[in-house]
Amino acid sequence: MKLITCNSNPPLANAISAYLSIPITSAIIRKFPDNEVFVEILENVRGDDVFVLQSTSFPANDNLMELLVTMDALKRGSARRITAVIPYFGYARQDRKTGPRTPISAKLVANLITISGASRVLTLDLHAGQIQGFFDIPVDNLTSAPVFQQDILAHYPNSNITIVSPDVGGVYRARVIAKRINAELAIIDKRRERAGVSEVMNIIGDVRGRLCILVDDIADSAGTLCNAAVALKEAGASDVLAYSTHGVLSVGAIERIGASPLSSLVVTDSIQPCAEVLACSKVRVLSVAPLIAEAIHRISEERSVSSLFD
Repeated sequence: MKLITCNSNPPLANAISAYLSIPITSAIIRKFPDNEVFVEILENVRGDDVFVLQSTSFPANDNLMELLVTMDALKRGSARRITAVIPYFGYARQDRKTGPRTPISAKLVANLITISGASRVLTLDLHAGQIQGFFDIPVDNLTSAPVFQQDILAHYPNSNITIVSPDVGGVYRARVIAKRINAELAIIDKRRERAGVSEVMNIIGDVRGRLCILVDDIADSAGTLCNAAVALKEAGASDVLAYSTHGVLSVGAIERIGASPLSSLVVTDSIQPCAEVLACSKVRVLSVAPLIAEAIHRISEERSVSSLFD
């Protein structure tokens, strides 16, 4: 087994390497002056089981091209099997036609990953589960639920907790966490007028006097979480915090979180946190390196991955 990392998240790759006690394979992944990606694998990979770690986060197009070119280099180097380990799968929000003459970019990216040489994909909390069907190769979609469960029980034992889904589409994700910690479930019904802007409409469930934990997969502008926190506070919640797997946290998100009623936002290191995120007192980062590393180990040994969550 060999582990190769591109440039999107070296700290996560190093943590996975340390967990597996496997060194990262030497490779040159750089850009020409015109920003074309160049890759050279510096070790023999013929007949090897290779795992390529790369989140397709900002800059999404550069990181995606690094992943594709690296897998092409491995394919041409006669690697036996190539697994694309994509902790954060970019373009996942474009999983359907939202209007006339619009793309289904998630399907396009799935095709590119397959054609470039991937034998299988390992990812974490896909925005839409049906994206697994966009691939004609095996896809293992891990969930951050065990990581969140452990952290919630460690920090908020014996609390009067209600798990809240910030929208109807995230109910299943929130229900999984609620079931794991034996908590109540509430749902926020919101209407999104346009991309990136959300409006809270109704709260389904009783949240008065309860510690409300919002659970989501992506925190981008953080508008959804912040608006939800305002609505929950107005409905009588004693405190509101949020857990989100992928901390995209685009421009303005940190300021928005700081000014919101959220007491904290917990994200994972599926996307490498920038200095602004690390400096924010309200944001805390959990590592998913042990979860991903264990899945890699099981895939390499042809053992069950789903049993990780039993």
